[in-house]
Amino acid sequence: MTTPPSQPPPQNTLRKLLVEVVDARHLLPKDCQGSSSPYVIADFDGQRKRTSTKFRQLNPVWNESLEFVVSDPKNMYYEQLDIQVYNDKKYSKSSGRKNHFLGRVKLYGSQFSKRGEEGLRYLPLEKKSFFSWIRGEIGLRICYYDELVEEEQPPPPNQPPPEEPSQKARGVVVVEEGRVFEVPGHVEICHPVPENFHSQPAPVTIIEEFPPHVVQVPLDPPHHPPLDKPIPVAEVRRMQSAAVEGIRVLKRPNGEFSPRVIYTGKKAPGETELADRIHPYDLVEPMMYLFVKIVKARGLAPNVGPYVKIRTSNHLRKSKPAMHRPCGCEPTDAPEWNQVFALVYNKNDSANALLEISVWDSHLENFLGGVCFDLSDVPVRDPPDSPLAPQWYSLESGPPQQESRISGDLQLAVWIGTQADDAFPEAWGPDAPNVAHTRSKVYQSPKLWYLRVTVIEAQDLHVAHNLPPLTAPEIGVKAQLGFQSARTRLGSMNNHSSSFHWNEDLFFVAGEPFEDSLTLLVEDRTSKEAMPILLGHIMIPVSSIEQRIDERQVASKWIALERQSEGCGCGGNVLCCGRIRLRLCLEGGYHVLDEAAHVCSDFRPTAKQLWKPAIGILELGILGAHGLLPMKTKNGGKGSTDAYCVAKYGKKWVRTRTITDSFDPRWNEQYTWQVYDPCTVLTIGVFDNWRMFAEMSEDKPDWHMGKIRIRVSTLENNKVYTTSYPLLLLMRSGLKKMGEVELAVRFACPSMLPDTCSVYGQPLLPRMHYLRPLGVVQQEALRGAATKMVAAWLSRSEPPLGQEVVRYMLDADSHTWSMRKSKANWFRIVAVLAWAIGLAKWLHDIKRWKNPVQAQDTFFRNGYKIITGRSC
Repeated sequence: MTTPPSQPPPQNTLRKLLVEVVDARHLLPKDCQGSSSPYVIADFDGQRKRTSTKFRQLNPVWNESLEFVVSDPKNMYYEQLDIQVYNDKKYSKSSGRKNHFLGRVKLYGSQFSKRGEEGLRYLPLEKKSFFSWIRGEIGLRICYYDELVEEEQPPPPNQPPPEEPSQKARGVVVVEEGRVFEVPGHVEICHPVPENFHSQPAPVTIIEEFPPHVVQVPLDPPHHPPLDKPIPVAEVRRMQSAAVEGIRVLKRPNGEFSPRVIYTGKKAPGETELADRIHPYDLVEPMMYLFVKIVKARGLAPNVGPYVKIRTSNHLRKSKPAMHRPCGCEPTDAPEWNQVFALVYNKNDSANALLEISVWDSHLENFLGGVCFDLSDVPVRDPPDSPLAPQWYSLESGPPQQESRISGDLQLAVWIGTQADDAFPEAWGPDAPNVAHTRSKVYQSPKLWYLRVTVIEAQDLHVAHNLPPLTAPEIGVKAQLGFQSARTRLGSMNNHSSSFHWNEDLFFVAGEPFEDSLTLLVEDRTSKEAMPILLGHIMIPVSSIEQRIDERQVASKWIALERQSEGCGCGGNVLCCGRIRLRLCLEGGYHVLDEAAHVCSDFRPTAKQLWKPAIGILELGILGAHGLLPMKTKNGGKGSTDAYCVAKYGKKWVRTRTITDSFDPRWNEQYTWQVYDPCTVLTIGVFDNWRMFAEMSEDKPDWHMGKIRIRVSTLENNKVYTTSYPLLLLMRSGLKKMGEVELAVRFACPSMLPDTCSVYGQPLLPRMHYLRPLGVVQQEALRGAATKMVAAWLSRSEPPLGQEVVRYMLDADSHTWSMRKSKANWFRIVAVLAWAIGLAKWLHDIKRWKNPVQAQDTFFRNGYKIITGRSC
């Protein structure tokens, strides 16, 4: 599913792991004299190294490097580094035979970084057993690198062998790896066939939202296109909320809005096959397609913009016109297409069918030649096989009168496969037009960091001296990063040094690549009526800011403030007008939340060095949908829906292809994710495609039809949940069912007990969230900024994932006020206080004699007590 974090080393190289043991803090005394003599032992890949012993120190400093050889670089990311700290018994007066255990740290290869990217990390020492008494932490700096060792040439036959050179004389060249995209390692799991295919549905949460206002989007007038046209261009407008006649919505008398188990028809219950166990698309129905890849042509007759027609008994497809390269090195008779077509293939109907591929002139519609294939001779390709190599085929003539015009060859490849084929996502299918917005894609969210800006103090500011008596200047700092802005409180003035102090932290969200700059403006806000006076400013590139992954202190810096001289334009002189003291760092120990915490799909910190290994794989099969309501009208009143699905888990987003003009679309696409924490949520949404009708200069947002959420912790190991979930949408007229989506979900974990159960005993968020916590209001504001950055990043992809889709999937408007939420919260409060309200009402009824039985009983009891002096 994913690739390792770095590429394997080249040939004739030796990968080494460098572990630098820096120091330790607050160790436990073990020598019966209030101290310890610690040393460190590191084990990796069957190799053991030891540091020196520090005599009687609870805060020892080693600064020693331990080097290990990595025997299998491809599997380095699954190896374990075990670091143990002991007290040397030689320097203690205790009577024990063994060295005292002071703590241990376990790290995995996925947490290692390349040389040059490592950082000092302080890790808490862990216990060996439940009854151990351990405290303190150890500082480590871990990295790996590759050495390219030059092979020694054998000596000539008639010459004696040279003397053995020393270690220093041997030539060793260190080659650093290039930066690659950071994706966690793949966990190979063999998926057994579930015993009960019709299992219970996975727990799910149904989300509804209000729709925008009804709009009308006029397009070109309707017409009747030929078979090779992708879609009819017609008037398209938004459907009203009322039901449309002629559309039948399936309803179930029992459990209308509850998931139900469905049967895909792939295999009978209880049937087990070895092919299903190893097939990569075992959660969805296999769909057979005829793939035709048109690469290029050569030696064609004179033409203008040729195109290719693909014809079978059931399909007729047309490619885009090929453009000749303008450079003089390419001949004008060698056009290129590089297009792949996927046509629905039925083996029974295609027994004696033919596949015709012809080349035509787009300007004069002249026939330039063609090739004919018998579909019974087309090879079948399975996903593990390599792609089929295209071949050159000589173009054959058509009618006798056109034989003189035929010349040249056509390079193409034809094969039969399924939706698991590598070429399927890029292929033009028969159920969607040739528009980029209708193709299935996989997207990746940007890597986000928290930027901490600590404004400490400022000196030598040019503050106005003509202030009224007893008026202190009010100086503040404004920080800007892209669209984000924050202000500090007013600084406190030091009369002895004429400096201003703040000591305030400002937080921003920064995304890689770091192309923006942090701008700091020092303003004089003494005048409440006029605009603030700019006293100076600085611009700091985010790429130059230091990164940290723990709570270590970052050194502060004094930076000179700049200001344009008065009366000058853009080319004025830059004046130095004081300096400001800052502490800047990019926080890698936090997880940048872009989702609500209770429905988050990932809790890993930003720094890759802190990632734990994956515990399993989550597989999702998007089968299809049925009973969808029409979302738009075409040709003056015909209801239509062009639906596609979007699924999000962690940093990975997936989008299925768009099935046009169908209320019961069938996608049958399968995707996988790595799971690092079972307490996460998978989100699936269904949308109606509107961008496929937009022009280049237009931006038509897609309309959502509902979404569901499935919590991973509620899924059993290696069990398939094949279920139909209802899509509910909260309209202004009330809750409305938009249809049902059919999904197949499976969570596969190779070692459930040791790995998964240990995750439940750990904190949900990374360690930095508890050492230096962020406020609730501050974290919600940062989440809004992160959501906006993710939406802007994915909208720049091709095809783009619309910002309205990303914001709906991330619940960007969940913090806004809603009458529905307010009423629900009010009823919750009333339910909690119902017993107190009922008691007060009961006492009030007794007091007002509205409850005569209780009132009379209370009256006689009190009267008897007053007369006799005793109770009843």
